[in-house]
This record gives sequence, structure tokens and C-alpha cells, in this order.
Amino acid sequence: MSSPVGAATPLDNGSGGGNHNLPAARAESCFPTPRRPAGVPLGLYLHLPWCRSKCPYCDFNAHAATPREAAYCAALERDLEIAAPRVAGRRIGSVYFGGGTPSLFSPHALERILDACAARLCLEESAEISLEANPESATRLKLKDYRQLGVNRLSLGVQSFSTSALQELGRAHDARRARRAVRDARRAGFDNLNLDLMYGLPGRTAAQTLQDLSAALEFEPEHLSWYQLTLEPGTVFAHRPPRALPGGGALETMEQEGYALLESRGYRRYEVSAWARPGRECRHNLNYWRFGDYLGLGAGAHGKLSLERAVERESRPPSPVRYMREAGTASGWSARPLRAADLRLEFFLNALRLPAGVASGLWRQRTGLPLSAVREPLEQARARGWLCPAGPRIQPTEAGLRWLNELLELFLPETRAARPRHEKLENG
Repeated sequence: MSSPVGAATPLDNGSGGGNHNLPAARAESCFPTPRRPAGVPLGLYLHLPWCRSKCPYCDFNAHAATPREAAYCAALERDLEIAAPRVAGRRIGSVYFGGGTPSLFSPHALERILDACAARLCLEESAEISLEANPESATRLKLKDYRQLGVNRLSLGVQSFSTSALQELGRAHDARRARRAVRDARRAGFDNLNLDLMYGLPGRTAAQTLQDLSAALEFEPEHLSWYQLTLEPGTVFAHRPPRALPGGGALETMEQEGYALLESRGYRRYEVSAWARPGRECRHNLNYWRFGDYLGLGAGAHGKLSLERAVERESRPPSPVRYMREAGTASGWSARPLRAADLRLEFFLNALRLPAGVASGLWRQRTGLPLSAVREPLEQARARGWLCPAGPRIQPTEAGLRWLNELLELFLPETRAARPRHEKLENG
């Protein structure tokens, strides 16, 4: 599973997945409203950091251990106490449980967390509430209980429907368990389902990759996160790369044939690696990519908040042990204002992941800076054919999406040599 980098006003993607209203007990009255920048939507990311085992390709903040549910829920409650005043009066349009493997947590623990959020925050009744789950821990009874709690969007980390490919990836489930988990999710009442699926796997041909994608489409998920296996620094695969990884030509064939198949089945590519049926885009992730605000709680969680005179980045300690010890204290979180150079990079690092781009005016709305502040990199990108001509939208071309890392380098501060990482922020 993945972790974050983790809407008050309706997003223009439609219902996304908030098709079911939150139980009335969680639609609490709002706190008094302090003055905030108008129109910036707000989401809530909750990081549950434990996994049964850590996959060799995973570079997220995940820890292979048994969850300490009671202690962690108590820590989240203390964290909420200090975080809530910073978003007082603002409505939260999406909640995302990421990890780690959130489905390792019992329904009772999730209920405690959701109740704590509802008691301290202002959740919209139609909020999209997403939960990441792995097939081996997503039992039928658990899924039914999650759905009854108000979770209305499920993201299953299938990765492949081939048992041999799953073994290469170090996954804990096999193809049979993956299929059963999808069927169990439907029986539990989830009508907004994302499947995480990888391509570019060791020893897999384009034909096998297309077969894998076709297997996922047989279940008619509302959303697919279809992304390439990458060898991230610090992972087991980075130190010991798997053999027979597909080369550039094979990867291009996989993408072209996969994109054609997805489009023929009514899916739209609305982000670099995200495909959805119309109106089923992930509202929470769209808020990230449109540089909206989000509160990030839990071990290693990050957040972004627009204040009256600054945009701030928040973070929590990555160690679950330290987080549980320090949550709710001054050492349990940190915040820093983003400089203009940071805003430039972070805004476009997110916005240019969207094939449709963003409205040109969104830059000023989200950063408070004039468009002239980024005129030079925008002009360079257009000259290279990576952005569409100047107009009402800032939109990448097909070439811009293909060469996204190079496009993003144009927005790096001059003093920063590191190359921006091109990766998904959340799986689904």
C-alpha cells in the first residue's frame, strides 16, 4: 500500500465516490469559523503505518509488525486535539485511510477513529471516505463492517492477478485471494472500488500485462490505478534488482495497448496513473493534484494548510513508536511556511500530473502569487512542446506527460539540484 506525500467546495469531477451519506452521528455541527483563504478545499489523510510484511519495491512509511490499535487510536485522538483548531470551521470533503495496510485495523478501531474525527472536525455528510486494503487482510466480514461504518470507497492493492507475478513482488496474497477480495468487496456493498495494478513486472511480456489488465476489467471497477513498477532508492529492489525487467520498447507497447484497452472500456485517464469511469475520480487525490489543503495525521503523515499569510507544510514523526509517545505534544508535529520557490515546484509537481491540467487562475488562488512569477518556466515548457499554448488552462501535452520529470525540472529552484520524483501520491 502507499502513503501520502495524504473538499469544502464541490470538485468539478462530480460524485467521485461519495455516493452514500455519512451516518448522522458523524455529521457534527461546525466550530466557529476563523478567517481563511476562500475556496480552498480540505481533505483529511490518516496514516496507519503497519503491514504484515514490507514489499521489496515499497519506499513508503510502512512497518512490518502487528498494529498496536489501542495505543495508536489514542495517539490519533491526541493529535486531533491540537490539529482541529487549525482547521476550525472548515468542511472536510474527503477522508483517506492510507498506509501501511489499513485493513489490518479492526472495524472497532476504525469506528473509534472516525468518531474522534467527527467529534472534533466538520465532516461533510457526503464526504468521500476511502480505505486502502490488501486482499489477504480484507475479509468479507471486515469489509461489511467497514462499509457499515460509512467507508464508501475501497482501494484494493491487488497489483496483479498472476500468482507468479505476485510472488516476484513479494506480495502476501495469490491470484485466487485477489479475486475473492474483489468479490467480497462487492458483496459488502462497495459500489466505488479502486484496484491497484502494476505493469513493467519482472519477466512479464506485453501480452501478459494486457491479460492482467483484462482480468481486472472483468470486475468492472469504478477506478483503476495502473502504474509502472519502479526501483526506488532505499528499497530491497534498488539494492537487488529483479531480473528480466522489461525495457523501454516493451514498456511503451504495454502502455499504448493498455491505454487503448482502458479507453475502449469507458475509462478516462485523469491523472498520470489513474483511470476512472466518468464521475468516479478519486476526490481526495484530485484535491492533492489541484493543490488543495489536507490535514495529515498519523506516523509520518504530511499535510498542507493555507493560512491567511502563508501556505504551510506540516509533518509528524515517521516512527510509530515516537508518534504514539509524542502525539498531542509540541514535539509531535512540525510546520514550516513554503517559500515562493517551494510553492512553484509543489504546485506544478501536482497540477501537471493531470492530463486536463488546471485553470490558469488556480495558480494565484492556491499560492497568492501572480502568474508572472512562473512566466519563464511556462514559456520554456511551451517552447519545447510540453505544455499547450497559453490560454485559460495550464495543460501538459502528450509529450509533456511522457517527459514529465524533465518538464518538472523547469520549475525547480535554481539552487536545488535534486530531480523531482515522478510517482503517485496515493495508489487509489
